[in-house]
Amino acid sequence: MRETPAAVRPASGWLRSSAAAQTRAYGRSLGKAAEPGTVLALVGPLGAGKTELAKGVAEGLGVSSVVNSPTFVLMNEHAGRLRLFHVDAYRLSDPGEALDAGLLDERQADGVVVLEWADRLAWLLPDQRLELTIEPDPAGGDERLIRWLARGEQHRRLANAAFGSP
Repeated sequence: MRETPAAVRPASGWLRSSAAAQTRAYGRSLGKAAEPGTVLALVGPLGAGKTELAKGVAEGLGVSSVVNSPTFVLMNEHAGRLRLFHVDAYRLSDPGEALDAGLLDERQADGVVVLEWADRLAWLLPDQRLELTIEPDPAGGDERLIRWLARGEQHRRLANAAFGSP
């Protein structure tokens, strides 16, 4: 069996967050290190901290507008160092709705996409992305476990810059 070169294999790791401010700080690090074409695929249950992470990304990009979950409008665009496309797939019942609504298109190649509920659009996600799965404390506390998986060299560099070497 042929082995995949290390530069091609996904890199992965995990982080602990003990508060919403810390989750936001991880997002801020991602926003500061983001490059055009960055795709952040966020997964986790309601209340896990996906929007907190997205707000941090916006801060790291220098976005000055208010960033909230775009659940009812599906996508919000924000101006910053790079344009932020904040997408929320929670209300989509069929992944085809994302295509019909124009949620994923070529404009996003020059900006940063933060996609909440990315698991609902799994088959539409680009091969190159940083997946972040946020798992709340099962005991109901504020602690979160954030597992990340970088697919592609650009997203491996992003994870390394934001979180350190895996």
